[in-house]
Amino acid sequence: MITMLTYKLFIFLVAYLLGTIPSAFLAGKIKKIDVRKLGSGNIGATNAYRLLGKKWGIAVLAADAVKGGLAAYLGLIFFGTWGGLAGGILALLGHTFNPWFGFKPSGKGVASALGIVCVLMPKVMVVGVCVFVVTVAISRFVSLGSVLGALAVIITALVFREELPNIIFAIIGCSLIVIRHIGNLKRIANGTEPKFGQKHDSKDRK
Repeated sequence: MITMLTYKLFIFLVAYLLGTIPSAFLAGKIKKIDVRKLGSGNIGATNAYRLLGKKWGIAVLAADAVKGGLAAYLGLIFFGTWGGLAGGILALLGHTFNPWFGFKPSGKGVASALGIVCVLMPKVMVVGVCVFVVTVAISRFVSLGSVLGALAVIITALVFREELPNIIFAIIGCSLIVIRHIGNLKRIANGTEPKFGQKHDSKDRK
């Protein structure tokens, strides 16, 4: 008979494996392009957009958001808000440090986090997306929009007095996004960060 522990481990394993699905890499394979070797080298929606075009970039964004949201939803419906936290964190870690690529930093987790926050805190998600859109529209830097959007999620979760597990996810998940974008912020400061719609061929290893 399946024990409760085994049941939980299975659900959370599924959540983690959902996060590891490399949407951008698979899309690149269809187009015969290895997204890890061109552009920023990240398996995320922004690099897919630059290398594969608008249609594929949007498809990767949607796929990454869905996998993150589904992972959080599985945890939420089976184990409540703490389960949603666990499922979301596992999916985000699976995407950001993908085991299929040797656990090396891969995607930066923005689209996956979008899906997770949409499931756990939809009102907070709206604020974060608005901050992201306004920032990108003004600055043309997706990375800056991602960082400010992530910070907005943390602040809004606290202001809206979300449940503790949701606040914990906001702090951990969004802090990870900010950390993963430190290299981008440095390049913005020295004027070498590509703007939205601008292509580049250098890898982002920082």
